[in-house]
Amino acid sequence: MNLPLSSLPRFDVAVIGAGIIGCASAWRLAQRGLRVVLIERESAPATGSTGRSAAGIRLQFSDATNILLSAHSLQEYRDMPEAGYRPIGYLFYVPHADWPAHRAAVDLQRSLGAPVQILDPGQAVHVVPASTRGIAGATWCAQDGIVDPHGICLSYAARARDAGARISLRAGVEAIDAHPQGWTITAGGEQLQAATIVNAAGAWAGRIGAMAGLDVPVDAARRVVFASAPLPASLARAHPYPLTVDVGSGFYFRSEGDRLIFGQSNPDDRGFSEGIDWAWLDTVVASALDRFPWFEDVSLDRKACWWGYYEITPDHHAIVGIDPRHHRWINACGFSGHGVQQAAAVGRIVAQLAVGEAPMIDIDSLSIERLRLPADAVPRPERLIV
Repeated sequence: MNLPLSSLPRFDVAVIGAGIIGCASAWRLAQRGLRVVLIERESAPATGSTGRSAAGIRLQFSDATNILLSAHSLQEYRDMPEAGYRPIGYLFYVPHADWPAHRAAVDLQRSLGAPVQILDPGQAVHVVPASTRGIAGATWCAQDGIVDPHGICLSYAARARDAGARISLRAGVEAIDAHPQGWTITAGGEQLQAATIVNAAGAWAGRIGAMAGLDVPVDAARRVVFASAPLPASLARAHPYPLTVDVGSGFYFRSEGDRLIFGQSNPDDRGFSEGIDWAWLDTVVASALDRFPWFEDVSLDRKACWWGYYEITPDHHAIVGIDPRHHRWINACGFSGHGVQQAAAVGRIVAQLAVGEAPMIDIDSLSIERLRLPADAVPRPERLIV
């Protein structure tokens, strides 16, 4: 039953999705004195992709906007006790075919202040032992590392609430209708009115956009994180294994306490498939053994493994900005696996957009309009996707 607009609760901004992007945005918007409602279909924040992240944060990207978003976010996380930032580093092993582009990315990273080092294969194996067959070199950044996505997200949610935001949980969005003053949203059986909507619905952002008649090209892709049993004494180290990536295969791993977590994206696993894809484990193990033969001594703990969704776009860049088809709709979605590491900066940018300020970082390359350009005019995709 549709109630008169005058009788509905009114907000300046409705943020849809209480993952780390949505909670960061809600806090920064409420901090500006706006009336904010944060709408989440689950029973708590951080229960979707945020809580199932592999938790990495890095400055090693091939695109300037991604580097800057991560750098600004890292600066905030360093000063945030709840973030639990640990600079364990990222190490990329790079094959010959990818080396020229990877080397060019390092030049860009360094020009933007990222202290990335180039290692020859002999130097790299002293950081993480590996077969260097086919490897041209490696890159290392000691400021890269891991954070606690759950802790960050819950902290942002608490800050948003303390700043006056309303948080509506167990409130799945059922309908979105436009009107001259903004939007009417039906969520969790309740209707409310908001002048502006922030679409921070992660893998579900395309579905949320469709409710409003907007095409937001974000798809879901299942990702599985496998976990080892506690490592044997022969593999134990005094310091953690950094997040290590074999660029050729996409296989990655890092320490998690006395275990390793590891994985490899399946490019064909698109959509909202559920559960752990155990059949894919054979491919992952083959990639691990090919580059890191010592994985032969790593045992799997099936009960410690988990899965979640990436929210992906055609070019693996996020969609951030005011939608040109409706000036009261802000997209903050499609982060393709790097939402956790960029959320702090994105929250600030969303608030700036909502009050009509220029973003602190040039986000023109993240405009949704790029995905409607002719194929030869679309900017290059982000190469360093893990």
